[in-house]
Amino acid sequence: MRTFLLPLLAACSGPAAEDSATEPATGCNGHDVLCQLPFDEVAVAMTHNAMSSAEDDWLAPNQTYAMPRQLEDGVRGFMIDTHYDDDGTPALCHGFCSIGSTPLVDGLRQFTDFLDAHPREVVVFMIENGISAEDTAAAFEAADLLRYTYAHDPQLAWPTLGELVEADTRLIVFHQGGGTDPAWYMDGYADYVWDTDYSAETAADFDCGRLRGSSDHALFLMNHFLTAPLASPDLAEQVNHNPLLLDRARQCEAEAGQAVNWIAVDFYDIGDVLAVVDTLNGVDAL
Repeated sequence: MRTFLLPLLAACSGPAAEDSATEPATGCNGHDVLCQLPFDEVAVAMTHNAMSSAEDDWLAPNQTYAMPRQLEDGVRGFMIDTHYDDDGTPALCHGFCSIGSTPLVDGLRQFTDFLDAHPREVVVFMIENGISAEDTAAAFEAADLLRYTYAHDPQLAWPTLGELVEADTRLIVFHQGGGTDPAWYMDGYADYVWDTDYSAETAADFDCGRLRGSSDHALFLMNHFLTAPLASPDLAEQVNHNPLLLDRARQCEAEAGQAVNWIAVDFYDIGDVLAVVDTLNGVDAL
């Protein structure tokens, strides 16, 4: 469990650790100490419907900024939806491509550009897959993104972030189920991930119970956003701030007996999600 490593992290909080925080090229996801942690013991901020942003002029967006800005701001987990647009082209869109759409290859190239420019960053996708695995793989290949993908054997322990960085397999891709998959295109809820309910309309609706996947799975996704009936900055203001956000993460960790890995939010730029992730990783004092 991640909490067992906190004494080690605290021991690294002196001047050398401060230097590493200003020199992310020597660390993993911005911190030297995170290189030592297995992938399933690292927390990341995850944007719900990451492709749906006001910056890209989507109707009823879930995020303020587009995915390149999300990456630059420190988001490392991305919930994205794939569908075929009206022309049959694989696209990033949320159900109805008429309210917002980006060709899938174009959206993926944003991540190729980021990973090329930031060789020590590890990024996670959770894809609500509405297109075939074959078309998904073709889009990854066209975007020159396949070279960064990692295929995991669920019977083995996860590598550390440092090992992923050294192998240059820094994109971990899960989908929500169905179809025959390339090895790197992993069926999240079947083998790796479990999550909490995502249908909350008020903060009182939040709980830590399991919705999908097995609670034996190593990766714990805490859905933490309100939909009433759509996402909005006002709703994010109600739930993205501390103490509510950190308290819920701690409560879910206590109830599950397992560290929260991914905190999925709308409008990540509102509130404390990035700070909470640092706290969970034990690096907030660096």
